[in-house]
Amino acid sequence: MSTTGASADPLAALGSLPGVADSVESVRKFVDRVYGHRIMRRRSNEITGEAALRGARGSAALAGADWALEEVRRRTDFSGDDEARVVGAALRLTAEAGQLLSIWRQSPLRVLARLHLVAAAGGGEDVGRPRLAGETVEEPLIELPLPEADEVAGRLDGLSRLIIDGGSAPALVKAAVVHGEILALRPFRSHNGLVARAAERIVLVGSGLDPKSICPAEVGHAELGRAAYRAALDGYVSGTPEGMAAWIGHCGKAVELGARESTAVCEALQRGAA
Repeated sequence: MSTTGASADPLAALGSLPGVADSVESVRKFVDRVYGHRIMRRRSNEITGEAALRGARGSAALAGADWALEEVRRRTDFSGDDEARVVGAALRLTAEAGQLLSIWRQSPLRVLARLHLVAAAGGGEDVGRPRLAGETVEEPLIELPLPEADEVAGRLDGLSRLIIDGGSAPALVKAAVVHGEILALRPFRSHNGLVARAAERIVLVGSGLDPKSICPAEVGHAELGRAAYRAALDGYVSGTPEGMAAWIGHCGKAVELGARESTAVCEALQRGAA
């Protein structure tokens, strides 16, 4: 996304694209429904914990480790093969994201670096910093052309300014742009998808749309499927109004599906089945 142009608040301008207002309103209805569930008054911490687990599972599935939920719940060692490490990274990011809300509002780039450090869980010199010129990226799900390192740095700075400035854009629009921009740029040498989805969650929570983090968009992204995810991202990268609106709508549908998942958890708890 270009962060330059005539508009003083380009994110707010995205909110006026055809169909985006409808997506924003639909998401709000789904979120309000789960927050209004009677079980939330007594057991909201359980819903938050379950949403975190399911969100991590969904994010890992998109990164190529599509494990059953009960396997994620059962396992304690995630240091084995590549898939196990991906699931472990997703779980660590979910746990870390909630600790970074106040820092995000002041220094988004610091948070992104921290998220990558947590995901990579290693001490390599390329961990926790944007990639340098000539460095490659391991991100098998995303096959788009890779921006050069200097373009990455400039666009990250622009994104950071937009986040710090705040603006009047709906939370869904802000979250979708953060998510899409990280995927488009792939600023790190690995784990960009996991980091992008964790950042989306931070925006949704920090914006007040989902303050208890009970509407895991990662669940919805996984349910919609990898092909739809890539196709929607192509729209974002195109920069056209139609493509941007399609990406925001896709992210909105993911949030709705995450809210629906937690509504089902609430109902199961109410029946005493979980």
